[in-house]
Amino acid sequence: MLNQRDLRPKDMGRSDEQLIKLDNLIPLLAPYDKPGMEPPLTDPKPAWREKFCTSLDGYVGIDTLTRPKSKEEEDEFVRKFLSGLEKIFSDANNGVLQPLLLSFEYCAKCNTCSDACHIYSATGNNEMYRPIFRSEVLRKIVKKYFTTSGKLLGGFVGADIDVNWETIARLGELAYRCNLCRRCAQTCPLGLDNAILSKEIRKIFSQEMGIAPTPLHAKGTMLQIKTGSSTGLSKPAFLDTLEFLEEDTEEKFGIKLKFPVDKKGADILVLHNAGEFMAWPENPVAFAILFDAAGLNWTLSSEIMGYDSVNYGLWYDDYQAKKIALMQMKVAKEFGVKRMVVAECGHAHKASIITGDRMTSDRVPVESCLPLLWDMVRNKQLKLDPSKNNFPVTLHDPCNIVRQMGIVEPQRNILKAIAPQFREMTPHGVDNYCCGGGSGFAIMNYANFPEFRTQVASRVKFNQILGAFKGTMEDVSTPKYICAPCSNCKGAMRGILEHYDASEKYNLQYGGLVELMVNALVSMKKPFLEFLE
Repeated sequence: MLNQRDLRPKDMGRSDEQLIKLDNLIPLLAPYDKPGMEPPLTDPKPAWREKFCTSLDGYVGIDTLTRPKSKEEEDEFVRKFLSGLEKIFSDANNGVLQPLLLSFEYCAKCNTCSDACHIYSATGNNEMYRPIFRSEVLRKIVKKYFTTSGKLLGGFVGADIDVNWETIARLGELAYRCNLCRRCAQTCPLGLDNAILSKEIRKIFSQEMGIAPTPLHAKGTMLQIKTGSSTGLSKPAFLDTLEFLEEDTEEKFGIKLKFPVDKKGADILVLHNAGEFMAWPENPVAFAILFDAAGLNWTLSSEIMGYDSVNYGLWYDDYQAKKIALMQMKVAKEFGVKRMVVAECGHAHKASIITGDRMTSDRVPVESCLPLLWDMVRNKQLKLDPSKNNFPVTLHDPCNIVRQMGIVEPQRNILKAIAPQFREMTPHGVDNYCCGGGSGFAIMNYANFPEFRTQVASRVKFNQILGAFKGTMEDVSTPKYICAPCSNCKGAMRGILEHYDASEKYNLQYGGLVELMVNALVSMKKPFLEFLE
């Protein structure tokens, strides 16, 4: 095992059982700075080492990446990767070819991106997680196989890497040690994007080699195409869920709620991440209460692909992403709605509003819920009592919505209007850090990957949260609320709080934005937020 400071890109081809071990994580802030407040990191099980690629850092991110049973299988594995690598630099990849080539060819190696990366920082500046490290590995492979100088001169021109199953498998795993948050791209003085190289590596593995994490592909995209939802929620189950939520809302709050479903010609088709109906049903309930209170003409869809905004292909496979985008847009067009509004889901914002715009034609306009929600508050369409939210509140900025789309102020304006003790994280806005659950991490729960997500990828975010509530953390009588207007971000927050037992120990709570808005409605006779009861 190498000392991480001695690690070089060419070492990815070494035969070591494990290249590096994480042993220098940055400390957590108070009150988690005391001994015993955090479990130690664990070693991979021997069975995992035997079956999967744990030789990168001891973690298993890709559960479908298994060791070859013969030399022929290994050779075919390498051949397929090299074939896919050649394709991403061809005209066949014209959707991202220009930014890919710019990022691949013009990096100045200034390492400005490293300081911006939350995973690099969390690991005590471990070389393995430096954003340009995986990019340099890719460059060495390209130089070795696709340039004349590399083929003739090898190590003399930087093509000094052994390419075998271990090399490629490690590179595939390393592509899933990046949240694709693009904080590195934002800080790059040349405007280059190391995350695009991570995404392209993932794409080669999926589109060329048929390898992708099960939660993203088999139990994500493919399940969504088959049933209508990445959760497996079928149309009958979806309708039953809505009926249950209507009854539950009336029983709890005395509100006769009726979800409009399949309403032809409505102004707005609302797209939720279907995971909300399963894990956080109070979120779609809150949307319904607010939209009704504001008098909007809106509907949900029960058609397959019409009730789940998820598009996991965004993270690993352009072909699957386009297939989902086309099916979702078809539903909206058939309904005849004037616009689609994406609810609180960060990757669905980017997939539907930006990526989908490039993949589909003759589109129904798609927009974010956040400006619409702010309009409701600003135009006084809702009667609100901020004193109902008189407890510490901080805001997590989902990377896809804020940094990558520039929707920064509406959610802040709402919180300033409805939460008297709102305080920002440091840093915040477009400079905020990823929750650690981005690009699929939030749902990748195989083997020991949840440990990497929670204690490494989410580490800087947890410190941001602890810093935002400094001075109030140990006051258990006071609830402290993390507002995370994104489904995957909430999944990451749930993982953090459960791992560190923070809700039980310190009354640290989390949820979306619309829940806070409903809690502040004058018409609510009892708290909408359960932890206030």
